[in-house]
Amino acid sequence: MPDNGARAGGDTRNWIARSSRSLEAVSSRLRGFRQGLQETGYIEGDNVRILYRWAENQFDRLPELAEDLVRRQMAVIATSGSDHAVTAAKSATATIPIVSIFSQDPVTLGFVASLGRPGGNVTGVNFFSSELSAKRLGLMRELVPGAARVAVLVNPTDAVITNSTVRDLEAAGRVLGLEIHVLKATNSHEIDVAFATLLRERWDALFVSSAAFFNSRRVQLANLTVRHAIPFVAGLREYVEVGGLMSYGASVIDAYRQIGLYTGRILNGAKAPDLPVVQSSKFELVINAHTARMLGLTVPPSLLAVADEVIE
Repeated sequence: MPDNGARAGGDTRNWIARSSRSLEAVSSRLRGFRQGLQETGYIEGDNVRILYRWAENQFDRLPELAEDLVRRQMAVIATSGSDHAVTAAKSATATIPIVSIFSQDPVTLGFVASLGRPGGNVTGVNFFSSELSAKRLGLMRELVPGAARVAVLVNPTDAVITNSTVRDLEAAGRVLGLEIHVLKATNSHEIDVAFATLLRERWDALFVSSAAFFNSRRVQLANLTVRHAIPFVAGLREYVEVGGLMSYGASVIDAYRQIGLYTGRILNGAKAPDLPVVQSSKFELVINAHTARMLGLTVPPSLLAVADEVIE
């Protein structure tokens, strides 16, 4: 712990952490967070201590976890994975600084007064999870030009993300000449049921909406799409790293680095309301060429030219 008694915040993040193996599953994110801390002079285990809390994809646990961190008088609370985590932390304290990754516009969601002057005790990074839905759909159309009917998998418990994603995709679908159909899933079994519907009704491709729960089931989703030869696109590169076809979105590692930077700056004396919400500026297109070949797809040169990474 630092000599001045500051403690880096515990974490209400909706990461999947049932064992040390789960910690390994988010190791790249943690490296980004720790890199940001280090850039401001803090090294975990040396001059700062981090208390981790994991909700295991159970949003109803978040208020209890946040309240526990407040009782422990953390210097900073860092949250990510879901806007539910920000809500829980903000409801638990109006004084402890909260640094978060927002999946939606934090002004619209009521977390901050404005991007430039957040006010209150919350600041962080706008990750643009669902704002990129139309762009993602266009990239899918470019990779799978024969697709005419696209199923969209959403988690209805994330109502804000679901509504904005469906609205944007339906509008983009009309422009691209694509038929959009919504499938819902809130647990692993419902993902299987959604796939059964997708196969029975012969939809051509799958669009996975931005949701912490789906990220936790990315291996299941990747396996199902490859097994049944269904092209799909998601927002995080982690889907592609486990065998998914394509992702396009903001760099999650860079966002975690920014969270670490802001956490360190607050430990150094900065005030959360004076730190403007950062807009993600690093975006990445990742394509799994091996999966594309398995699906009988040829990645067009136009996509290869702009892809940030092609996994062979």
